[in-house]
Amino acid sequence: MFEAITFLVVGFVMLITHEVADHWVQTSWQAGHKGLHGDKKWTGRVACAKHVASYTLCTAFAVGSMWYVFALQMSWLGFVLGQAVSAVTHYWADQRSTLMGLAGRLGLAGFYRLGAPRTGQDKNGHERDDNPTLGTGAYALDQSWHKLWILIAALISAIVA
Repeated sequence: MFEAITFLVVGFVMLITHEVADHWVQTSWQAGHKGLHGDKKWTGRVACAKHVASYTLCTAFAVGSMWYVFALQMSWLGFVLGQAVSAVTHYWADQRSTLMGLAGRLGLAGFYRLGAPRTGQDKNGHERDDNPTLGTGAYALDQSWHKLWILIAALISAIVA
């Protein structure tokens, strides 16, 4: 029974904190550079690591606060493992090419590209003027990936003694 309550509280808190950390705490530089590869891969890795560090600081603070306020039945090992699973899987997905590769292997490459800006010219020979938007397939797959792992992280936090 206590594990179920801990799971629900941790899961809820991490979902809310995920939204805040991913959209309010992450800097524009981190968001724009975390997926860089090739000769800029180290810039991408640093940007992604900084984002995941601030993200994890937010989720750890939020979960830790609820642990204290509600006297949740959670061990330090469960807390650390839950945060680690969330952080590692978040970094993996935010490298972008990793999630894009997984989407391709699962037959979701078209969905991943949905809404992405196009290069080149339209049928009238004019340069396309597509604007990036949060309403892309890549964004939807990214967010659902994070939420799946938040669920798993909350479960680990609740059941690891």
